[in-house]
Amino acid sequence: MPVQLGINGFGRIGRLVCRAALDNPDATVVAVNDPFLDINYAAYQFKYDSVHGTHPAEVTVMEAENCLKVGDVIIKFFAERDPASIPWGDAGAHTVCESTGVFTTKEKAGLHLGGGAKRVIISAPPKDDTPMFVMGVNHTEFAGQDVISNASCTTNCLSPIAKVLHNKFGIVEGLMTTIHAATANQLVVDGPAKGGKDWRAGRSVIGNCIPASTGAAKAVGKVIPELNGKLTGMAVRVPTADVSLVDLTVRTEKACTGAEIIAAMKEASEGELKGILGYTDLPVVSQDFVHDARSSILDASACIHLNDNFHKIISWYDNEWGYSNRLVDLAVHTHSAHPLA
Repeated sequence: MPVQLGINGFGRIGRLVCRAALDNPDATVVAVNDPFLDINYAAYQFKYDSVHGTHPAEVTVMEAENCLKVGDVIIKFFAERDPASIPWGDAGAHTVCESTGVFTTKEKAGLHLGGGAKRVIISAPPKDDTPMFVMGVNHTEFAGQDVISNASCTTNCLSPIAKVLHNKFGIVEGLMTTIHAATANQLVVDGPAKGGKDWRAGRSVIGNCIPASTGAAKAVGKVIPELNGKLTGMAVRVPTADVSLVDLTVRTEKACTGAEIIAAMKEASEGELKGILGYTDLPVVSQDFVHDARSSILDASACIHLNDNFHKIISWYDNEWGYSNRLVDLAVHTHSAHPLA
């Protein structure tokens, strides 16, 4: 039976998780909660998307039942502010995607369990020790926990290439930069930064490349413990709507040529990491990866190599669509590996 999802927070990721789940034969969506969206506006935002296009199904509102209808799928719509008050159980939601960006600890995200959900997946890195799982990297270590994290989009891109590199050649240390598309927490014109601490974050997203912090590289050490303390990194936010790029520079334990690294990545993309790690040797640019469902697409022709122990690896990712698909895949995997009544 497909895993029945509830989605808390019908923002950028929440809507795309909904699209991805409805595309997946092993998943469906039975309920959405968002106290800040009128149901008719929610239907409009789901149907029309400036990056990913118009959804092909008919999207209507069932006013009397307070439901969205996407094709033949009926989705109950709630508007509760308190996670514990959302009646997920009554709606039949087994697993909740927590995508508000607010409830990012086990304690806070776990409030959904009080409403009848059996499991919660946070669509962000957790603020505590909630376990993170990255499909293709450490998802088989899932042991039935009821609150988990899907990590970040950048960790989902970086982890597969780090796994291949480390398993084949060993990573001594590395630095990562993600050239990252704009996100909803940035400002259109200059203004006070949200939170007031990172002044550069208050600068206009339209005309600037903005250095920023990210914990994505360090988080790899949590999903691949052997790399703990060996990677760190930063982000540069750029004025594009979608698709980002990981630039990973590493020193390897074993001497290896660039060609050997590329061959290992290609082999993994066609084998154990197929559908998660991609490969291209074409002269592509970011727009070529919009709506690409893979977590990470190695760009063979963009990688460079100083010597046999010092390498720069370049990999693309649709930071919206790829990540949303992995969250659904994680929900399917956890439901299958450790079913909860």
